[in-house]
Amino acid sequence: MKRQQWQGWGAGEQAEQHYLVEPRALAGGGDVRHVSEFLRASGWRDKSKAGGPLYLESPDRTVQISYDPYVLPGGWTIHGQAAGTQAEWWATLGRQTPVEIVAGLTDALTRPRSAHAPNVWAPLGEQHWHARADGGHYTATSPDGSAWMQYHQGPGGEAMWWAGAKDSQGNGWTAQFTPSIPMHLVQAFSTALASPEPVMRPRGRAPHSAQIRTTSVSVLPSQLSAWQQARITAARAATWARNSVRSPRTRTTARPHAHTGGARIHH
Repeated sequence: MKRQQWQGWGAGEQAEQHYLVEPRALAGGGDVRHVSEFLRASGWRDKSKAGGPLYLESPDRTVQISYDPYVLPGGWTIHGQAAGTQAEWWATLGRQTPVEIVAGLTDALTRPRSAHAPNVWAPLGEQHWHARADGGHYTATSPDGSAWMQYHQGPGGEAMWWAGAKDSQGNGWTAQFTPSIPMHLVQAFSTALASPEPVMRPRGRAPHSAQIRTTSVSVLPSQLSAWQQARITAARAATWARNSVRSPRTRTTARPHAHTGGARIHH
């Protein structure tokens, strides 16, 4: 019997060169669809105008996310409206913030909040970031010194979360969070920021910096598509599961217990 290659996977494809970049904080912005497609699959409304910046709104309309590359300095703006006991909050992230780090925060917006008290510093400590206190500032710096996370308290009591990364040439990004932002979102961000996992960039899109390490890999377009689709499928499955639990049709049956995250809290 003559063996045939499955036409849907790799038939006639040419492998493309990509690079695994580390540390991830210096990898550059990346493909915005890594963030936006996950949110769309999670039920967020795409309210972008043709040719304009990206603009997405949460299903309950309490959170808006925009990405505008057409203005300076440009980048991400995430706005949470006041709701119940939650005060209005904002987060701004520069355009060179890697999308994998942005997604740490935005993915968390689609998930139920853990019952555990959030600890922003725990993920950084687990990756051996250096922490120091200086007056009203508390700062954690990555082992190579290229990335940081800071809690800053001014003389008037005003507080601000600040994070970012910069190489020796001055290329990088910063992110700011108002003190009213839910702390589990800042912890999700710090977890993505500190992750030792490299991120992938296409040929020609990896930054030129002496402080990054790159590993060349050959990737088939179908492989890339499958990885992207797996992320979208996971978002759709989680959204379907949440909506099924909320559906009136399930009121006559026992609801499954939600599993809370097993995050370890470091004091």
